[in-house]
Amino acid sequence: MRLIESLKKKKFILFNIFFTLYIAINLIGGERGLISYFDKKKILMELESKEEMLVSKLEDLNHKILLIKNNDLDFIDMLYREKFKYGTKEEIIIKLK
Repeated sequence: MRLIESLKKKKFILFNIFFTLYIAINLIGGERGLISYFDKKKILMELESKEEMLVSKLEDLNHKILLIKNNDLDFIDMLYREKFKYGTKEEIIIKLK
């Protein structure tokens, strides 16, 4: 009985304690907490680096397409030799990869 009576007298203090604990737990954990923030920040950095890599590949491909459209004979010759492993009798072909 004494416990119930003392709880009734201190219910404002208990409410504040539980409310503070609830806010603290959700601040650290939860969907919008600090841990989730750092996880999402890490994912964002990975996606930005992947985007930079894809943009550079796209620029490279656009440059190659432009060379082919303009009939750049050196580039076409390089593609021909690379894809078909073509060379003359006097040339030595060294495969690096």
